Amino acid sequence: MSAVSVILPVYNAHRTLREAVESLEADVLHAAEPDCVEVIAVNDGSTDGSGEMLDAMARIAPWLRVLHRSHGGIVSALNAGLAAARGTYIARMDADDASLPGRLTHQRAYLDAHPDIGLVGGQVEFGGDHGSARGYALHVDWLNTLSTPEDIMLARFIESPFAHPSVMFRRELVERYGGYRDGAFPEDYELWLRWMDAGVRMARVDAPVLRWNDPPARLSRTDARYSVAAFYTIKAQYLECWLSRENPFHPDVYLWGAGRITRQRVRKLQDEGVRVRAWVDIDPAKIGQRIGGAPVLSQEQLPSPGSCFILTYVGNRDARSEIASWLDARGYRLGVDYLPVA
Repeated sequence: MSAVSVILPVYNAHRTLREAVESLEADVLHAAEPDCVEVIAVNDGSTDGSGEMLDAMARIAPWLRVLHRSHGGIVSALNAGLAAARGTYIARMDADDASLPGRLTHQRAYLDAHPDIGLVGGQVEFGGDHGSARGYALHVDWLNTLSTPEDIMLARFIESPFAHPSVMFRRELVERYGGYRDGAFPEDYELWLRWMDAGVRMARVDAPVLRWNDPPARLSRTDARYSVAAFYTIKAQYLECWLSRENPFHPDVYLWGAGRITRQRVRKLQDEGVRVRAWVDIDPAKIGQRIGGAPVLSQEQLPSPGSCFILTYVGNRDARSEIASWLDARGYRLGVDYLPVA
């Protein structure tokens, strides 16, 4: 049995595929034991020669296994790779990214040394254009700040805390909690949320593990499953689960942020049964109004710590940090009295 199985789904990736596979080669060849790493490339019905390229590479790289299948989509390809994997640990990789030297060694060593951790990411380099793809670049900067299981757990309803092709996890998690699910949602974020909801602890190694590129055809740019609406829908479902356990005032919450976009996003949470007791806003023009029957309060009108639960539904990172500082200074505790959401 291999120690690590790298799952690499491939669909019409002829232009970037060779670099992706070769970026894993150094880690494979310098592994401590022979045959302890396998790369499983799942050719998902490619029509651009990707399958033939994989077969040619596999003839000279015995650590590369190629599975050919008719086109079924990313989730089906991922689960096919999982079913074929022989590793104790599963690492993810995409055909348009590059694994950085030492990645598999760092992540495997971390999981070996931390049996309480089920999944580990790492530092990610953004391989796109920082000007035209500023949102992606900022997301990478943000996720690189999350290292401890507590950081990741408390930030998981802000944005997805991992770049999918940067993670390694224990195979037993798939057997215990299930693999990737197909639906109108991002399959990786749903997996993180479902596993964390089941109590799986996740962390990040303080080492660069991936160059995360941003080609125009990336699924997160072209597929409706990765739309803003899809993220908010799946996020609301798991956030309600968390609130039902952790919020002593459930289903009531105080919602910090009464703008139009926030109200639209909160509707998905209300659809899950969460009730907005009051809205909080700094805009004097909104304070004193009512939204859906709930009053809009100033921050000074919030109940004291221990007598309410607050969701800070603010997308701007600087504003979210300022709100957290204001709440912390007044005795509200992160994860106990309030939780950041975006």
